[in-house]
Amino acid sequence: MTLIDTLRRIDQALAPAGRARRILVDSRTAVNHEMVLPVVRAMGGDNRVRFAFTASEEPTRRREIYGAADAGAVLIGPARAALMKWDVYLTSDFMWATLPRGTVRIQMFHGVAGKYGFDAPSGSMREWHRLFFVNERRLRNFIAAGAIDADSGAARLIGMPKVDCLVDGSLRRPDVLRGMGLDPARPTVLYAPTWSTASSLNQMGVELIELLLARPINLIVKLHDRSRDPRPRYSGGVDWPGRLAPLLARPDARLADNANITPYLAAADVMITDHSSAGFEYLLLDRPIVRIHLPDLLTTANVHSDYARLLADCADNVTAAPAAAAAVDRALADGSGLSATRQRVAADLFHYPGSATARCAAALYEVLGLAPPASVVAQLQERQPCLRSA
Repeated sequence: MTLIDTLRRIDQALAPAGRARRILVDSRTAVNHEMVLPVVRAMGGDNRVRFAFTASEEPTRRREIYGAADAGAVLIGPARAALMKWDVYLTSDFMWATLPRGTVRIQMFHGVAGKYGFDAPSGSMREWHRLFFVNERRLRNFIAAGAIDADSGAARLIGMPKVDCLVDGSLRRPDVLRGMGLDPARPTVLYAPTWSTASSLNQMGVELIELLLARPINLIVKLHDRSRDPRPRYSGGVDWPGRLAPLLARPDARLADNANITPYLAAADVMITDHSSAGFEYLLLDRPIVRIHLPDLLTTANVHSDYARLLADCADNVTAAPAAAAAVDRALADGSGLSATRQRVAADLFHYPGSATARCAAALYEVLGLAPPASVVAQLQERQPCLRSA
């Protein structure tokens, strides 16, 4: 045992009995926060647990990242966080804040698109105390990549809490559209490209939007958080909100401003994407997808081959803006053609959707050494009908 280990044991032993457990949430973008938010809310009424939120890699953007946090949320900087004792460090990205007093580190991921090494990490993930996997496929890929051992005690199959609302009936298409000031009687198209200088937004986004605006539809454009970042690495140096806002300043169009895409997924009759986690999340609704195939994007974003194939199997695949607009017309005329494939892939990629939030909360309580409250147990039991086989 090292001196640091000894000091941490003493630190833990000196903690007051009956104290509230502390969970530190670390996020790089607002999307990271949205992954954790349903779990925070599920545990928020428990006085035995306290959450705080930091942005260890983007400290100056802390308030922007946590803009959707509930009233009273505790935001702290990484320097202050490093001085404090945390029972759990929770993040949905490959981040590792400096916490000298030790903690249980939990990775819960933030998407299912297989990008940037999330499904085949080049290094070991054995330093994480828990890995909350969204699906069994990613777990298998981690083992195949040598990132964890086949008998790892850290692995837990949890699912994705963020998308529970897509299957539990809490989001209704007409309500979302009325809330946005859009007519529910009109067909609605969602364009949600990923971020990258090689994305469809950078390659053909304006042309595609103009073609869609010429059709008798509602159009919702949802930018990735990173596409709103003016740094060239993320947006290509383009002020995309400023560029698109004038185009979408119409009664039948909206530039979505919520970091959480799920309401817009629920509102859409057809979705257009290139390669994004949101495209896979949309499969839970079994509605048609138009996929813009961009080989350079797949290379730049280091997309796992499994996921490129899976999304292609579920979509009408195109390579140019006019073809994408024509594919929307086909989908609105009849979007049932790939229904069986969409349902099969959704069942593969989302572990028991509808109950992931309660399952994640229960796993956190287990780490904290606390019995889950009756509300969490009840949610697991009540939402069994929402389960899909993995």
